[in-house]
Amino acid sequence: MTRLHTEILGQGKTIVLIHGWAMHSGVWRNFALELARQYQVVLIDLPGHGQSEPIPYFDLEHLSAEIIKVVPEEPCCWLGWSLGATIVLDINQRFPEIISSLVLLAGNPHFTQREGWPGIDSEFFKAFRSSIEKNGDAALLRFLLLQLEGSDKAKALAKKLKQAFLQYEIPSKDTLLDGLDILRNADLRMAFSATKCPVSLILGENDGLVPVSVGQVMQEILSGSQLNVIKGAGHVPFMSHQQQVVRAIQGFIN
Repeated sequence: MTRLHTEILGQGKTIVLIHGWAMHSGVWRNFALELARQYQVVLIDLPGHGQSEPIPYFDLEHLSAEIIKVVPEEPCCWLGWSLGATIVLDINQRFPEIISSLVLLAGNPHFTQREGWPGIDSEFFKAFRSSIEKNGDAALLRFLLLQLEGSDKAKALAKKLKQAFLQYEIPSKDTLLDGLDILRNADLRMAFSATKCPVSLILGENDGLVPVSVGQVMQEILSGSQLNVIKGAGHVPFMSHQQQVVRAIQGFIN
């Protein structure tokens, strides 16, 4: 069994947090501590990230199978940020019995732009993949800054995000590329539309990676989903606008 690093904070209703591409659970620290005032928060490092061991196949099927081995068996709320949102949607599709509700934070069922679906141009993924292969460190630094674009607190956040990112060894190039391929190719729109549990969508108003307009489209294909737009936020609203995100989660879960 692959060893996945987990940490549990607080008591109360359980929320499982799944981080984004190239990051680790340390990026949640202040946000998780705030949530832990009221909830039990389960933090997980994805395989090959942070303090977790890698797995041979970094794809949705194997990620979901490994993650569910280290979480509570009773149904609880799952919150995924960016790539983490894709992962929790996949877990919900494969193992719906362990999920009571979903929070998609700066994430969506399909990151790539299609007709009638706002997203990232596929050429961006091709170019970024190439830059990771040629000069991974420089490309990762650019990606960190890209996540802050549009945020009204970008300068103040840059140092904090970089410090969190560098807290542990950077994932291997293969793991990074496999994760990028998930972002580019995964299309869980049909699974999302068939979701039975309550769903909260939390998007940054100025997010350059997950356009806020996708929230309206998501509500159209899953009526009843709750949409919260964090004004002035980019792709990391849990860092830039922590209290607004916490209040949105509280309003959803409570």
